[in-house]
Amino acid sequence: MKVVLDPVHGYIELDDLVQDLLSAPQMQRLRRVRQLGFSNLVYPGANHSRFEHSLGTMHLASMLTRSLDSIEEDKKTEIKAAALLHDVGHGPFSHVTENIIDKYTRRRHEDVKEILGKGEIREILNKYGISSGNLVKHIKGETSLGQILSSEIDVDRMDYLVRDAHYTGVAFGVVDYNRLIKQMNFYEDRLVVDYGGLKAAESLLVSRLWMNTSVYYHHVTRISEAMCSRAVEYMIENNELDPFRLRYMDDIDLVASMRNATGYAGELARMLDARKLYKRALYVGLADVGKAVLRHRDRIRRVEKEIAELAGVDSEFVLVDIPKTPEMLEMQAMIKTDHKMIPLNEASHFVSILQEAQMDNWRMGVYSPKEYCEVVGKAARDYFDVKKPLKQFKLSDL
Repeated sequence: MKVVLDPVHGYIELDDLVQDLLSAPQMQRLRRVRQLGFSNLVYPGANHSRFEHSLGTMHLASMLTRSLDSIEEDKKTEIKAAALLHDVGHGPFSHVTENIIDKYTRRRHEDVKEILGKGEIREILNKYGISSGNLVKHIKGETSLGQILSSEIDVDRMDYLVRDAHYTGVAFGVVDYNRLIKQMNFYEDRLVVDYGGLKAAESLLVSRLWMNTSVYYHHVTRISEAMCSRAVEYMIENNELDPFRLRYMDDIDLVASMRNATGYAGELARMLDARKLYKRALYVGLADVGKAVLRHRDRIRRVEKEIAELAGVDSEFVLVDIPKTPEMLEMQAMIKTDHKMIPLNEASHFVSILQEAQMDNWRMGVYSPKEYCEVVGKAARDYFDVKKPLKQFKLSDL
């Protein structure tokens, strides 16, 4: 047994199985995949990796399974291994490339059957008599025990919220995960939180809300990720990048490929390197554009071209970012009280209020180089029929 010192959880124990899995190149790659994509352009300390998040998730999963006496030892081992491997399918810069990889390969980061079923990881799992098929099902939340890793309130969320808050320095990421884990149990084959853990569950929701606002959906993060995504897609369309290879690349591989790219992709790479980002030509909430705007999510490129035509600029100078409908799945976590289960948002009036706040935080962005922001903003305002006066940004906002 060895231990490593984690800045979030303290000492984490590594048994032989964990040590062997960590040595696999598929896991070592995660050291070079940044957890928060381009958020370090906003928060300089946000350089932590999927590797350490995987360790933290494994640690919390082990804590939870130890507190559940009904789980057999072999199943505890499976959950520990699944927790460690749950992010092995992430592409470079984590969620930045997720939708592109899905578009061209039909693989999400949870689709790890191919990765676990061959090579070094398969050999290690065979050595310890662990079924890779079972791990795949656990990781995708398709088993009862898989709820520990993938459900409304799971150890994955607990770790990334506190870890992301730690490395960004944002003070809102306070989650009483120790209390929460002690109050979690299985009831009628459902992972639930006992009523005594209600306040701890509320703390997780509050953390999620503020991290969404301050970190995950910060406009600089959204702009830089949109620029990177567009560069990657341009490279794929021009046969400069194989989307099937993309999934197995790390951040360093992708940055090198982008820097060597020609045309538009190469220019975007140089802008990202120098932090010379597109600016907000239009930045509005759901109340300003209406829910009908969400229908454009499946035709972003067409929307960009049409706005560019209205503005009289090249389509490469317009990036449209329409986030998905705001949602916090954690609100549907089940709270057990008096031998019955009720959703968290019904058990807590405070949580039900957060639902409305989450909708208020949604923003659609239209981004453009600074010199085109005025004409692109006007065109986008007309295109989306924005009724409210366009917000005037200070130079410091840009």
